[in-house]
Amino acid sequence: MLAEIITIGDEILIGQIIDTNSAYISKELNKIGVKVYQITSIQDDRDHILQSFNDAKKHVDLVIVTGGLGPTKDDVTKQTFCDFFEDTLVEDMNVVENVKQLFKKYQLNKPLPANFQQAMVPSKATILANLHGTAPGMWMEKDNVVFVSLPGVPYEMKHLLQEEVLPRVVKRFNRPFIYHKTLLTYGLGESAIAERIANWENNLPESIKLAYLPSLGRVRLRLSSTGKNEKLLQESIDSQMDVLRGMLSDIAVGFEDETSIVGRIAHILTQKDQTLSLAESCTGGSIVEQITIEAGASSFFLGSIVPYKTELKTKILGVPSSLIKKHSVVSIEVAESMAINCCKLFDTDFSIATTGIAGPTKGDGKDEVGTVCIAIGTPHGVISEKFSFGNDRFRVIEKSTNKAFEMLLKEISKN
Repeated sequence: MLAEIITIGDEILIGQIIDTNSAYISKELNKIGVKVYQITSIQDDRDHILQSFNDAKKHVDLVIVTGGLGPTKDDVTKQTFCDFFEDTLVEDMNVVENVKQLFKKYQLNKPLPANFQQAMVPSKATILANLHGTAPGMWMEKDNVVFVSLPGVPYEMKHLLQEEVLPRVVKRFNRPFIYHKTLLTYGLGESAIAERIANWENNLPESIKLAYLPSLGRVRLRLSSTGKNEKLLQESIDSQMDVLRGMLSDIAVGFEDETSIVGRIAHILTQKDQTLSLAESCTGGSIVEQITIEAGASSFFLGSIVPYKTELKTKILGVPSSLIKKHSVVSIEVAESMAINCCKLFDTDFSIATTGIAGPTKGDGKDEVGTVCIAIGTPHGVISEKFSFGNDRFRVIEKSTNKAFEMLLKEISKN
């Protein structure tokens, strides 16, 4: 079974917002055995929408449309649905009541006439109640192809997709099972991994596909298969994944959707009743941001400091000014001093310290842009490394963050 996702909105085409809706919808459809044939972003234009609808119904069984359902004149999706299905708009009193209740619930001003325009819907549509917004979803069919229209607001779209759309898709269509399992690895590049597992990969059953999904400092390895017997499908994938994880045990973190490298760090530190603190200079809070997103981070994470200016490394962290003068602020020696003193300042078992030159200029450092020193403070001392991460500021920060987590995981995993 195939689906197409169509996102409507000039704001997507001009880069004003990022289309996160399509990624979410694709992932959820895949879970129920629906393959996404194509994702299309189009402008709020009647002719463009009609052309996209006509093209989509030639190839897929399901079309999910997001956006263009607002109360203003530039939102034309509902009227275009009417044109496509040779229908007319009628007032739906359930939507009228929903608008009233939402304004009352959130103590908003009295609804304007434009707000009640949301109750004008195609007469042939099955209306999908939106409990979190005024724009309802719509389900319509033509030539055995289902068209679903959802609001573009992510929170509203997700609710309607989960509560209204997916259950109807499951009931309406016969679908195969699609099963993915993705292994997270850190610290080894795509080519090196491919070389290590080449014999195993060459002997994979034809029904199982391996995908390499590299990003900065990490590689995800996804096994996928499709079939009618869900139990056999999962058993086959799980069996091969056990072999793969065993071959990559030194760099494997866990499985996507089950854990992340931060999740793995959190689990180990919590189990050992150990604590962590941070001293981030060139990463500027990127590491702490990822840690505090993790639920339960307070059980192991005590605090962080961002001594961005050189003087603060001395005043707050106690890094000797003579050390900075002798070795430069971006040096192994300074990173190690930051890590050791960070453990003392926060009274933690472990710490991460970063100092470097993210760019575009060198600042107080003497090294080239992209030079980063990372140190891990441990109960038994400190370990450190010096890296060259290129000259793109954002990539330097991301690579530094990923490498810091990789180094920390290696240290806390030791007995």
